[in-house]
Amino acid sequence: MHIAYVNIFVSDLARSIEFYQEKLGLEFEFSSPKHGYASFKAGPVGLGIAVPGPDEAHLIARHTGLGMDVTDLESEYERLTELGVIFKMPPTKQPWGGFIALMADPDGNVLYLDQTSAVHG
Repeated sequence: MHIAYVNIFVSDLARSIEFYQEKLGLEFEFSSPKHGYASFKAGPVGLGIAVPGPDEAHLIARHTGLGMDVTDLESEYERLTELGVIFKMPPTKQPWGGFIALMADPDGNVLYLDQTSAVHG
């Protein structure tokens, strides 16, 4: 058994596809607007974005715990900031040795940007 994908819940599928594909640079796989779902290649674990049902709106705009690894956090922070991505926390050295930033997608879902080489050398 292995983790194949994670889903993030969004309110606007087309807007979110644009964000994850154009701004974050994830490779788009497919979309089913009828079913409110799209998929991206995101390394060994895929990323799905899904529009929740009417009684599941509380699943949008959450701290996802999803971390994306980058080689140069400061450069990626600058690039994404120039594209209008909102950061909840700029690149910050952590007491445990990590180097992370927190960004939000268009719905306010919080994602980590992590320069894991800062910890793992």
